[in-house]
Amino acid sequence: MTKQKSHPQVVGLGNSAIDYLALVPHFPERDKKMRMLDFKVQGGGPVATALVTLARFGISTGYVGKVGGDNFGKFILHSLEKEGVDISRVVVDERSSSLFAFVIIEKKTGRRTILWTKGDSSPLRTQELDEDYLLSAKVLHFDGYEVESSIWIAKKAKIRKVKLTLDLDTIVPDIDELVSLCDVVIPSWPMASKLTGEDKPEEAVKKIRSMGPGIVAITLGEKGCICSSDKETFFQPGIKVKAVDTTGAGDVFHGAFIFGLLQGWDLRKIAKFSNIVAALNCTKLGGREGIPDLNKALDLLQKME
Repeated sequence: MTKQKSHPQVVGLGNSAIDYLALVPHFPERDKKMRMLDFKVQGGGPVATALVTLARFGISTGYVGKVGGDNFGKFILHSLEKEGVDISRVVVDERSSSLFAFVIIEKKTGRRTILWTKGDSSPLRTQELDEDYLLSAKVLHFDGYEVESSIWIAKKAKIRKVKLTLDLDTIVPDIDELVSLCDVVIPSWPMASKLTGEDKPEEAVKKIRSMGPGIVAITLGEKGCICSSDKETFFQPGIKVKAVDTTGAGDVFHGAFIFGLLQGWDLRKIAKFSNIVAALNCTKLGGREGIPDLNKALDLLQKME
């Protein structure tokens, strides 16, 4: 892949995948057959989908990660490239398989069950990273799936004053260190509870902030999010929509949140905007198909304010 000369505003380091999405009337019973109501194949993954969201909003983005040399890997890269995400620093492990997932979505509720496999490519090594490319970004976005490489570059980025954001999507060894390095940490409520041991979001958000991040936002599904900074802690209600599929809602929330940071918005405005984008994304099948037009999201934001 040809390396572009310009540097993206936002670079994501972490996970990308391919999603096989099946819409069903209800979750299937054991030993039964069921006809799907709809079926789609889309690119997925926490960091990758956040970058696609930003790209659709007009922000230059680049993805750094590792994929296999199989057809899944080719599809993953094509799904990013066609959205305008720079993939020139992706490492392709030709002899390995890529991450993919089967997603079963219940039509009545929009809730889903995900069956996934990691693939067998090796972790992204620090010597495989283009340091200048990563450190030239305004924002580095992580998801913790390449924790060793993420910590290594995050330490360097702190010196360069690059803003560091984390989609806390997994709890792995050393994730505490990555959390402490990041300026903005956005976990789902299950991950926040697992990280902190707290059973109340308002306690978990305070505990995560005490680990180092200046801003913490815990996503609460259709209920919205709870946000905390050195100025305030508040709950921002979610936006009611007729949900078709909740896949990718958290990922696009992160993309929208980073967009708000780049605009210099205050935290309450960012939280409202992120809730809007995440909710609208749930009105279509798959993690990316429902990403709304930026103007539509901004119009809704203006009406809320």
